[in-house]
Amino acid sequence: MKKLMLGNEAVARGAYEAGVRVAAAYPGTPSTEITENIAKYDEMYSEWSPNEKVALEVAIGASVAGARAICSMKHVGLNVAADPLFTVSYTGVNGGLVIMVADDPGMHSSQNEQDSRFYARASKVPMLEPSNSQECKDFVKAAFDISERFDCPVIVRLSTRIAHSQSIVEINKRQNDELKPYVKDPAKYVMMPAMARARHLAVEKRMAELKAFAEETPVNTIEWGSTDIGVITSGISYQYAREAFGNVSYLKLGMVYPLPDKLITEFAAKVGTLYVIEELEPFFENQIRKMGIKVIGKDILPVTGEYSASLLRQKIFNEAFEKSYDVDVQSPVRPPVMCPGCPHRGTFHVLKKLKLTVTGDIGCYTLGALSPTESMDTCICMGASIGMAHGMEKARGREFGKKTVAILGDSTFIHSGITGLIDIVYNKGCSTVIILDNSITGMTGHQQNPTTGFTIKGEPVKQVDLALLAKAVGIDRVRVVDPFEIKEFERIVKEETEADEPSLIIAQRPCALLKNVRYEGPRMINENCKKCRSCLRIGCPAIVDKGDKIMINSALCVGCKLCTKLCSFNAIVKAGGKND
Repeated sequence: MKKLMLGNEAVARGAYEAGVRVAAAYPGTPSTEITENIAKYDEMYSEWSPNEKVALEVAIGASVAGARAICSMKHVGLNVAADPLFTVSYTGVNGGLVIMVADDPGMHSSQNEQDSRFYARASKVPMLEPSNSQECKDFVKAAFDISERFDCPVIVRLSTRIAHSQSIVEINKRQNDELKPYVKDPAKYVMMPAMARARHLAVEKRMAELKAFAEETPVNTIEWGSTDIGVITSGISYQYAREAFGNVSYLKLGMVYPLPDKLITEFAAKVGTLYVIEELEPFFENQIRKMGIKVIGKDILPVTGEYSASLLRQKIFNEAFEKSYDVDVQSPVRPPVMCPGCPHRGTFHVLKKLKLTVTGDIGCYTLGALSPTESMDTCICMGASIGMAHGMEKARGREFGKKTVAILGDSTFIHSGITGLIDIVYNKGCSTVIILDNSITGMTGHQQNPTTGFTIKGEPVKQVDLALLAKAVGIDRVRVVDPFEIKEFERIVKEETEADEPSLIIAQRPCALLKNVRYEGPRMINENCKKCRSCLRIGCPAIVDKGDKIMINSALCVGCKLCTKLCSFNAIVKAGGKND
C-alpha cells in the first residue's frame, strides 16, 4: 500500500515498522510532527519530555533495557541533549537507539542556523540523511539496524523542507518488537574514568568498522548520467541539484558521517568538473578537499540560508532567477505578529509603558520585540531570560536589577527556567521573573506540557503547580494575575520590581486559539472615537488605522476586549450591539 506522507509522518511510520517501543521528544519546529504522529500508534509508548536532554535520557534508558527507542528534536534541541549524546556514544546500546534531529536552513522558526552534521563527527556517532519521505521511513529502519549491528546510537538528520514536504511512501507491516535481554554490565554502561577509557577504544574500533560499512551501504548511491559533470550531495540539496543540473552524474550520500572516502575517490575519477552541493557548512567539501580532490562548492555557493534550483542555476551557470508569476502591485509587508486575542499582548503593553529592561526567551512571545510593543531586549535560547536578568543585575547593580524583568512561557520555564530561578535565590539576586502561562506549548502548535495536566495522548495527569514550585525553591513573593487586567497587572509589576528580593509573577490567561477558549465575538468602533489611537499601542492585527478613522476588522477580531481597556471614550463596543 502507498500513501502520501510528510517527511515527519514517514519517520513515525518508520519507527512503527521498525518495532520501536519507546519514543520521547520535546516539541520543536521542524521536528514536532514526528512524535505527534508516533503518538497515533498505540503499540509505541510516547511522551513529551520536559526538555530534549531528558527525552534523550528516557530513550537511552529504554535502549539499555532492551527496547528499540527513538528521540526527536530540532537542531538547537541537540545542544540541550549534547551531554548524554557524547557519553551514550561511549556506552553503546542494547536495543537500537535513533536520534532524529531537524535542522532549519533559512531559520524559518529558529534563532540560529547550525549544521548538526558536526555533532555526528564530534560525538563519533554515525548520521544518515534522507532526501524524500520514502527515505525518511527507510532510513529510520536502516538506522535501527545500524545501531544494533555496531552497538551505537545513530542520528538521522532532516531539514525543514524534508520534514515538511510530502511524497509517496510504501507502507509495510510492523516487525517483531521483542525486548532484547537485559544484562547488568557496569563496564559498558557506568562511565567512570576507568570504564570510559576502555569504551573509548571500543568507539575508535567501531568508527573504523563504520568507515568500511559506509563504502558498501546501499544508502550511498551513484546515479550515472553525463560524466562531464559530477555532483556530490545529500538530503534536500540532492533534489535541488537534480533540478538544476539535469542529466549529469550524482553521488547521493545517504550516510553523511562517516563518509565513504573510497567511493568518493572512485566517483571523482570518472567525472570531469566536480561540484559539492550541501546546505550550510562545507562539511563534505572540506573532507573531500583534504583527500586531494578538486571540487567546486562554497567558493561560489553561500554558507547561509536555504538553497533552491534557481539559486544553483544562478550561482553556477550565471542564470537569472526564474519568476514563477508576476503581480501588478507590490504585496504589502506582513511581518509576524501575535494572534488577535493573544494573552501576551497585555503583558508587553505594560512592560513597554513601565520602560523596563526585558530579557526575553524562546516562544510566541519573542514577537514582543517587534513594533509596536517593542518591549523585549534580548533572546538567546530556552530558559536564558532568567540567567541573563540575574547577570545584568550582578554586572550593573541592584538598582538596575530592579528595573529588569525576565519573561518566559510555562513550557519554556519547565524546559530550562527552573535552575535559573534557583540561581537567583541561591546567589542573592532580586530579579523579577514573569511566566507567561498560556496553558499550552503554543509556539510549536499546541502541545501539552507538565503544566497543562494532560499527556501527549490527552490523558489527564497531575499538573505542575508553578506557584508552589517557586515557593519550594525559595521565592517568597509569588503573584498570579490576568495580564488583561491591565491596571492590576501594572500595579503588581511595579510592586515586585521595587521589592528588595526575588519575585515571580505568573501572568495567567489561556491562548486564544485553544478550543476551550470562547470570547463573545468581534468588537467595533463607534462614533465616540476621538482618533487618539491608544488602541493601536497593543499591536492587535484586527485594529486598522485607515488614516481618517480607526476600524476593527471583524474577520480577525475574537472579542478579547483588551482594546476596550485602553479606550477612554467608550468607543469600542460589541459589533452590532451596545457598549459592554
